[in-house]
Amino acid sequence: MTTKIPLLVLNHVSHEHQAVLADHFDLRYAAEPAERTATIAARGADVRVVLTIGVTGLTADEMAAMPALELVCCMGAGYEKVDVAAARARGIVVANGQGTNDDCVADHAFGLLISAMRNFRQLDRLCRDGVWRLAIPQPPNVSGKRLGILGLGTIGQKIAKRAAGFNMAIGYHNRRPNEGVAHRYFDDLHALAEWCDVLVCAAPGGAATHHIIDARILDALGPKGFLVNIGRGSVVDTEALAAALRDGRIAGAGLDVYESEPLRPEPLIGLDNVILTPHLAGWSPEATQASFERFLANAEGHFTGRGVISPV
Repeated sequence: MTTKIPLLVLNHVSHEHQAVLADHFDLRYAAEPAERTATIAARGADVRVVLTIGVTGLTADEMAAMPALELVCCMGAGYEKVDVAAARARGIVVANGQGTNDDCVADHAFGLLISAMRNFRQLDRLCRDGVWRLAIPQPPNVSGKRLGILGLGTIGQKIAKRAAGFNMAIGYHNRRPNEGVAHRYFDDLHALAEWCDVLVCAAPGGAATHHIIDARILDALGPKGFLVNIGRGSVVDTEALAAALRDGRIAGAGLDVYESEPLRPEPLIGLDNVILTPHLAGWSPEATQASFERFLANAEGHFTGRGVISPV
């Protein structure tokens, strides 16, 4: 009988997926913080693979408590709270689920974009209150507007592809221009914000992007501009955004991510010109299944010696 490889799971997975994992691995499931600490202390010594997500991560101290650890996998593309440097220093392989939920995120981003620009949240409330269209200011078209994308990675490019169907002019800001991309490149985020009608943030978290969307960028976006964030909550200064929305310095916003997660973003709660979703842009049955299957493939590749499919 083959001994199962010890696996520690730190993120929530369905009962069905837990059953599959238990068939393949010696499963230790610790999705809650208290369980996590206790499980690592009691059973971490022989763990060889950890499954987590970007916002849950894995610290250097936790890795040190797992001397047999050789593989850390994230479901989804994010890995911002995994101490990658510590992993590499110990020869631990880090892999993610890049590409498994990109379409879902891009779909959701464009849904937020339309909802914010057409003000679906307020229109729904007004309709329920019996207010007819003649008493409501007309929301702007989406088609034909200028779309700015902060972070033209795989997801950013899929958002751009959807925007092309709405005849939107597309510009983007990265640290450097993407080779072979026809969209207009802005080497300065402020200039992109001045140019575009709606700015979509698809950038990763971390120190380099922390509060990169601040009051100055929001003022450049202007009173007819809109902001959408499906990247990471830390990219946007929440207090600055709340002030800009409250004062009419931007027209509206749609956010799937925010700094206070999982707690709601209190400064934004009372505002009618922002639509909020609880960090589920990448969640669908299809995307979750694809990400789960990628973990299995990454683990199989590693432990058979072929290598992981999507290394970080």
